[in-house]
Amino acid sequence: MTYMRGRPSVWVLTGIILLAQGFFSRPAFTQVEPQSRAVELLQEIRHDISPPLREITPLVRPLGPPEAKEIRLLHPPREVKRMPDAVMQTSTLANISTTAGVNFEGVGANGSAPPDTNGSAGTTQFVEWVNTKFAVYDKTGRLLLGPMDGNTLWSGFGGPCQTNNDGDIVVLFDKLNNRWVMSQFSITGGPPFYQCVAVSTTSDATGSFARYAFVQPGFNDYPKLGVWPDAYYVSYNLFNNTGTAFLGARLCAMDGAAMRAGSTATQQCFQLSTSFGAVLPSDVDGTSPPPAGEPAFMLGFDNNLSSLDLWKFHVDFVTPANSTLTGPANLSVSPFNEACLTI
Repeated sequence: MTYMRGRPSVWVLTGIILLAQGFFSRPAFTQVEPQSRAVELLQEIRHDISPPLREITPLVRPLGPPEAKEIRLLHPPREVKRMPDAVMQTSTLANISTTAGVNFEGVGANGSAPPDTNGSAGTTQFVEWVNTKFAVYDKTGRLLLGPMDGNTLWSGFGGPCQTNNDGDIVVLFDKLNNRWVMSQFSITGGPPFYQCVAVSTTSDATGSFARYAFVQPGFNDYPKLGVWPDAYYVSYNLFNNTGTAFLGARLCAMDGAAMRAGSTATQQCFQLSTSFGAVLPSDVDGTSPPPAGEPAFMLGFDNNLSSLDLWKFHVDFVTPANSTLTGPANLSVSPFNEACLTI
């Protein structure tokens, strides 16, 4: 198996920002799902607190031949409908001058196609992760750490999170708590298939991390992560253990408070049907949280190519039976065509 290389206010829907990614994988939609579902409670496989990352010997594997991302169809190819774009901009304003900011060379594609370039800015640092390697910079572009293999984060942790460096990465800066949240999956040698998550103990990405391993009941492809006040939310395209059959979108919430404390953490998940895929989580942008008690939002495309599907995810880590996923609510938008049909 090849590696899968694969924010309109202070809080926004990451799904809306990442609509282009949603183009890449969406199964056929046939009917609205029921409002109520049974939540699944998943215990972590293990957790620990790492030494400071700057004190860990970097793992750097030799660069080999290019690795291409394996393509998995979620639905058969559809005929592209030619239609006018009702919201396309037809004119431009006068050019204005701009001042260039800091410009520096970042992490290379490290032999992967596509490179899945990912990065986030913290209070004083910028972390870039490109598929299998990441690096930490200050905001002048000075390299502080790396580039190093992604699984360096789990060095000494044990198990597949330490052994494998499989990519499909996410790096976010939790601005509400000044913590880095970094994640990649581990699929080589599976099942079982792991989601490896590391939350920094401070705002310093070269310091120590609380490290976690979770297992999903299938191949957890296309993981996408969002920061919300009550949890770290993650979505997957779940496949069977051989990666040959799509099982539907899987929406989960990880106990962010427990993970920031470095204590035992759980994950709560809802499984959607094969009618839904590439559903993306909301994410806080800035230091002002959404209103107290506001659920997280999950967004995906509807099959009619003229609307979006929106779910509300309320999680209760004290009483998991009270956790709910409601929706989808159908949101009308101008008709559109998919940019791509696969991921």
